[in-house]
Amino acid sequence: MTLGLESLDYAIFLVYFLIVASYGYWVYKHKGKQTADSKDFFLAEGSLTWWAIGSSIIASNISAEQFIGMSGQAFQLGIAISVYELVGAFSLIIIAVYFLPMYIRNKIYTMPQFLQVRYDGRLATLMAVFWLFLYILVNLTSIVYLGAISLEKMTGFGFGSCAVFLTVFAVFITLGGMKVIGYTDVIQVICLIVGGLATTYLALNLLSDKVGSGSGVFEGLALIRDKADSHLHMLFSKGEYQVHDGRGGFIDAYNQLPGLMMFIIGGQWIVNFNYFGCNQYITQRALGADLTTARNGLLFASFLKILMPFIVVLPGLAAFVLFQENADPAIVSGITEGGVVKPDNSYPVLLNLLPTGLKGLAFAALTAAIVASLAGKANSISTIYVLDIHKKFFNPNLDEKQTVWLGRVSIVVSFVIALVLSPFLRNFGQGFEYIQEYTGFISPGILAIFLLGFFWKKATANGALAAALLSIPLSAFLKYSFPEMPFLNRMGTVFWICLLVQILISYIGGRGRDSEKAFAVEASWFRVPAPFLIGAGCITALIVTIYAVFG
Repeated sequence: MTLGLESLDYAIFLVYFLIVASYGYWVYKHKGKQTADSKDFFLAEGSLTWWAIGSSIIASNISAEQFIGMSGQAFQLGIAISVYELVGAFSLIIIAVYFLPMYIRNKIYTMPQFLQVRYDGRLATLMAVFWLFLYILVNLTSIVYLGAISLEKMTGFGFGSCAVFLTVFAVFITLGGMKVIGYTDVIQVICLIVGGLATTYLALNLLSDKVGSGSGVFEGLALIRDKADSHLHMLFSKGEYQVHDGRGGFIDAYNQLPGLMMFIIGGQWIVNFNYFGCNQYITQRALGADLTTARNGLLFASFLKILMPFIVVLPGLAAFVLFQENADPAIVSGITEGGVVKPDNSYPVLLNLLPTGLKGLAFAALTAAIVASLAGKANSISTIYVLDIHKKFFNPNLDEKQTVWLGRVSIVVSFVIALVLSPFLRNFGQGFEYIQEYTGFISPGILAIFLLGFFWKKATANGALAAALLSIPLSAFLKYSFPEMPFLNRMGTVFWICLLVQILISYIGGRGRDSEKAFAVEASWFRVPAPFLIGAGCITALIVTIYAVFG
């Protein structure tokens, strides 16, 4: 295995870069308003089509945390890690039907704005600050870190150089605003799907060549079935499988994905409903559109989400079998660092085994996923800071030009912070686990606040504030007091406690009366046309079938 790209690989990547950059510039100059307009910059109001919304959601969602982190957890845990993609696909449908009408009918454009309108300014400010810290310190930083690791493994350049390259590329895209991000994400999605599927195909072929008779992809799939039975179960039982923890030891697979309990207690639902329904980073793409367009965009995103296990999980499984069978010394040495098995290295190591030309395509696909996700995250950080903090506390009289300028400055500042902090994530064993666990400190309280704010008219600001303040310390208490509790079960436990606390405080403090700030809700908002129902039904049936076959 040799590090680095050949001339043909660089040429393919350059073509990708020029296409994205040229199209982004064309969108910036020709599609929409030419004057400084904050709604256009932050929301691309009214200008994104359903396919652009769906593509942008997936391009922003699928990043290094999936290509590197989730593929690494497929190496570690097997196909069970697909639960995040499958439940995510189903959650997008629920959010399209029930969450979007509450935002769009009430003219909500940011998540702190929802909290301000439905509850009060205290909660809106508190959560805006929480979100900024979460998005910068956990999400943006981890994407830079995982992305730089993958490029380092592929190109042979140093971690710092790769991290700087990714952030500069992402800044270039992000400064054009949400409209440029949304439409260039269509190209990014095409690139990541085509390149990702090509990588999967070649990984299975490689497995067939190294471990089997070399007869191709289907033999590769058969080898996974025959030699990795422990990795072909969607649900784990406690104590059933011990897997590499990325730090030199082993961990019970149940601690990562606690079987049926992650559905019964609700950990998986909390992760996905919060991520896709209460997350500025994702919902921002749909909030500038009309309800029908936004819903169709989320349905399209749900369909694309179903494809992701083929792109990020199968390569991890192929790498596991190659490693387990000691099929290639380069694979073993690439996945092992100082005697420690590093599952996050599995995808970059596979990419280095690809032939010239195809390695360039895979490199472009991986870069597309990383840059699209960085751009979307940075735009959301900018939106929350400018609209919900700076204009509220520092200068409410900013004109449109100043607002857009400040948005661009905050984008650059957030990238600089993430770039500086990203090397410190080397102390964590699994990148994807890091993201999910530490996001899970705040997401249970957020989801409780949003659900009750949408659908329970008696919910009060004091009750919501109590839930918000309780989520992090309660999560920390459970983590350190009950270290054996799987983090998904901990999230579910915290959610139900926060929900109960908010209900009790709201009911007692409001004396059982409806809140004056409760949203008016009409049943007609939640009706969807037959084509949407058919598409949603097909996706749901596929998810049920997967669990029936591999459960």
